[in-house]
Amino acid sequence: MADGSFSPAPRDIHARSVSFDFSKVPRHWLGGSVVATHVANGVNLLFPAGERFFVRSVHRYMNRVTDPGLRAQIKGFFGQEGRHAKEHERFFEILTAQGYDIARFGRLYEKVAFGFIERVAPPELSLATTAACEHFTALLAENALRLRILDEIADPSMRALLLWHSAEEIEHRAVAFDVLQQVNASYGLRVAGLAMAASLLSGFWVLGTLSLLAQEDASARELYADWRKAKRFSESRGERAVFLRGMQQYLGRDFHPLQDASLDALARDYLAGEGLA
Repeated sequence: MADGSFSPAPRDIHARSVSFDFSKVPRHWLGGSVVATHVANGVNLLFPAGERFFVRSVHRYMNRVTDPGLRAQIKGFFGQEGRHAKEHERFFEILTAQGYDIARFGRLYEKVAFGFIERVAPPELSLATTAACEHFTALLAENALRLRILDEIADPSMRALLLWHSAEEIEHRAVAFDVLQQVNASYGLRVAGLAMAASLLSGFWVLGTLSLLAQEDASARELYADWRKAKRFSESRGERAVFLRGMQQYLGRDFHPLQDASLDALARDYLAGEGLA
């Protein structure tokens, strides 16, 4: 961090061997809701290619990182992100078997986000975007592990996938940010990365969700009623508050992802309970 007021303790980040059985996941695996399921599926569609982009963005600056502790964390980050990509791609096979065409969206997403935007964007902006995306995924992870909404409504295999992913996202949430601080600690660059991440993540997430909803045999009125019900449930559990607080934190000049140590306890407790510590 630019002013040096926060010094994180050394961290052990490593990939874990996991196995999920997706063979019995129903079409509408999140509380039986079409809309809620495809909102979750929509972000799942972004993970594999997005996480490989994160790895590329950080790897580009490995030669600028001299601290052995951070270099070890980067290698663990690479391992975790690679495993996440593979497990989500295994779930894609289930979506395809259920009759969803996800390839068309996937081609568009990769062509625009990585075939064009990544190629023309300055490398430092790609790194700043990665750091901001890691903050967003940490907020999603905090929601999942702190509120435990998935315990109430999700298919067990999908719950296990998302909570494992959440715990590891919390573990490595500071890696890209710390590399960015070594490469260019400009506050303006950090905010530009946040703007880029917010616009791309929200835009592609909505597009992916709509591409799945368009393949459902349901009227617009039925989908709207389903969305209203899912929205009320989400808001009743306080999800919005976590995101608002997280955005405010990231815009603070003295922000560092590891300042909130309670997140580490959330991840640690979950992993220990699943025998994955």
